[in-house]
Amino acid sequence: MRLQVARIGKPHGIRGEVTAQVQTDNPEERFTPGVEIIVVDGPVKTLTVKNARWNKTILLLSFQEISDRNQAETLRGARLEIEVSDVPEDDSDEWYEHELLDLKVMLDGQQVGVITGLRTNPAQDLLVFEDNDGQEIYLPFVDEFVPDVDPEAGIVVITPPAGLLTLNSDDADDEAQLDNENSSDQEER
Repeated sequence: MRLQVARIGKPHGIRGEVTAQVQTDNPEERFTPGVEIIVVDGPVKTLTVKNARWNKTILLLSFQEISDRNQAETLRGARLEIEVSDVPEDDSDEWYEHELLDLKVMLDGQQVGVITGLRTNPAQDLLVFEDNDGQEIYLPFVDEFVPDVDPEAGIVVITPPAGLLTLNSDDADDEAQLDNENSSDQEER
């Protein structure tokens, strides 16, 4: 079984280092020098960790096969995975990104989108999905807003607070403008 442990960000410096969005609870174990990492959506199939270090809250990785900024740039956006043979039984409330990708997002029995990613953050993870209009939506991945995840059925049930799904949409901007105009009209009376 393979697990995604990071996504490569932008290059850092001129010696081939890259930033990494960590997607594992054990980065110190996963990125020790000499560990071979599987590259998905990248120019190479595998990379060998040369060094891993923290720059404040950002993990910087260097690989034996990458020696300059130009090579590092070709890795941008690639997913890093590892082979895991002894993965403990899944906790029913814990999910890896690959388990969620492409699941249908359901709200009140209707499909409102498809899961496209998972963003890990210090406060809470964010479930990323594309709605039926192609808009990217970020939803806090907490029980209150995501009460049910059922990979076997291919669905994620969401119960977001009113207005959250349209917060950044063009329709929300139009509604906000209308609200402002209505407030101005009432103030003039």
